[in-house]
Amino acid sequence: MSLDITLWETAWAARDPAYDGAFFVCVRTTGIYCRCVCPVKQPLPHNVEFLPSATAAELAGYRPCLRCRPETAPFCPAWKGTLAIVEKAARLIKDEGALDGDGSVETLAALVGVGSRHLTRLFRRHLGASPIEVAKTARVQRAKRLITETDMPMTDVALQSGFGSLRRFNAVFHEVYKRPPSEMRRGRKTILVVVNRFHTQQSSNP
Repeated sequence: MSLDITLWETAWAARDPAYDGAFFVCVRTTGIYCRCVCPVKQPLPHNVEFLPSATAAELAGYRPCLRCRPETAPFCPAWKGTLAIVEKAARLIKDEGALDGDGSVETLAALVGVGSRHLTRLFRRHLGASPIEVAKTARVQRAKRLITETDMPMTDVALQSGFGSLRRFNAVFHEVYKRPPSEMRRGRKTILVVVNRFHTQQSSNP
């Protein structure tokens, strides 16, 4: 992979939004990965490593930060020129679920005009993961948004996110976030209750 670590270190130190989604900051001491714009106190530089995609971070054993929410980061390719085919393929995976259901790497590769083996090599080189692995992360990210932003039943969340079954959805979600999806939904509802109580108290005060 062609990684400009010095550039990324500078962008991270400045929390530069221009690089949001172009790389991810992985904290060895906590096992969490963040966007470069994460508002939490930055750890010591020797405790972090930079990886080119959320999928690469998860494959390395890191779990997503619940504060900066990596699933909401924009897709920012770190390459130019002819390798734009990787950007196009990744967008098809992330935005259109190209590898969900009956979708295959062969079909995806045909859509961007290359062979499946060549596309996989390009993904490995520039995203540090295969198309299948990127698709898995995309499904979990869709699910996380639906869990935190809607009251949709978990079965519907699983299907809408591209998972073939609720069982598979629960297993993958727990693998990535180290907790069941129902726990994340309960946490969101607790926060909403506290906020509503605060607003009720404020409105009752003269």
